[in-house]
Amino acid sequence: MMILGLTGSVGMGKSTATQSFAAGGAMVWDADAEVHRLMALGGRAVAAVSAAFPEARLEKPGGVTIDRKELGQSVFHDTAALYRLEAILHPMVRRGERQFLAAAERRRCRLVVLDIPLLYETGGDMRCDATAVVSAPLFVQRARVLQRSNMTAEKFAAILARQMPDLEKRRRADFIIHTGQDRRVSLLAARRIGKILVNQQGKHWPRCWPVKAPKS
Repeated sequence: MMILGLTGSVGMGKSTATQSFAAGGAMVWDADAEVHRLMALGGRAVAAVSAAFPEARLEKPGGVTIDRKELGQSVFHDTAALYRLEAILHPMVRRGERQFLAAAERRRCRLVVLDIPLLYETGGDMRCDATAVVSAPLFVQRARVLQRSNMTAEKFAAILARQMPDLEKRRRADFIIHTGQDRRVSLLAARRIGKILVNQQGKHWPRCWPVKAPKS
């Protein structure tokens, strides 16, 4: 089973690439979606996060969840607080990743894609057989991001400051998917990468992971 790590800075268009990989038969795991599940109603991270950040605790009729907007405000300009949050979430996210890979192996999937925004920053590339970065010109990226609700130029700049520069990501990547052109160009690029990788033999699973999936 080949493991492809997919990354790209904010607003680069990873969703287009993941759709193409999935359409080609790859199983895709989304790290951001895993974080959302962990902090949703009944999520495994709710208790720990609400204890560390009580201002983000949100009572609902069905139980407790995390107000992600409030949490974001708490950690956005506080590096120490961000590290505390990451110390809670990262082990849980990794656990979800291992469970996903174990399930993909049971299904005899030949290619899996790990969509991880901070792939290189967190050393996730070391768990992958190959990496791909989604990239677009800065003016395209900026226009996309500033169209989002509650986004400002200051916030955009702060997000970029926490991420590895696009140039460095492209230097490290095995494949580059350009999304600043027609959407079809990006889709075709992802499909070509999938065809290249699907017939290769991966080396990073289960060799460096527990064979059994962790208990839920």
